[in-house]
Amino acid sequence: MLNIQRFECNMFQENCYVVSDDTKECVIIDCGALHPEERKAMERYISDNGLTPKRLVSTHGHIDHNFGNRFAEDTYGLKPEVSIHDSQLIENLPAQASALIGMTYREEPAEVKNYFDEGEVIKFGNHALDVISTPGHSPGSVVLYSKDENVAFTGDTLFRLSIGRTDFQLGSYQDMMKSLKKLSSLLPADCIILPGHGEQTTMGFETAHNPYFK
Repeated sequence: MLNIQRFECNMFQENCYVVSDDTKECVIIDCGALHPEERKAMERYISDNGLTPKRLVSTHGHIDHNFGNRFAEDTYGLKPEVSIHDSQLIENLPAQASALIGMTYREEPAEVKNYFDEGEVIKFGNHALDVISTPGHSPGSVVLYSKDENVAFTGDTLFRLSIGRTDFQLGSYQDMMKSLKKLSSLLPADCIILPGHGEQTTMGFETAHNPYFK
């Protein structure tokens, strides 16, 4: 069984997830923790539950999902893992912050530990997350899928009744449509969707009601 704790982070209300199992090992997905209170809340949860963070994984390379990478490295010795196709984004977080929100990003970006591609398996404890490539929001956007638990962390590919923007630099609406079709064929209808922003949903609800699946 997976224990999943969501933290809503930064000015973009980004969802960061701490995912653990009965071994007490955990993986941090999309560490967008920017403000001190967000970082303290995450530290407190991890400490209070006796968890040992093992992996730091990003569903894509945009700044709002990676504000907390340096925090995770300094606190837990973790370095981010992200798709090779988002290397250009993850390696230029300060430039993203400046261009998107006029912010000076003062922390030294964490060095990437692992550039993965589709088919890689993110292992921790007694569980594994399959990497599914879903370009569109960014070239390296991925979905992390636990087949055993029937849960998918969709980042900014799929939201409840919506999808991630495709008008950012390197985004592609055409690729996004292909990725949505791919997800609808791979994920069962009762699969729980945990997105990068907003509330959870299911794959069946989205294919039935999300206008981008029409």
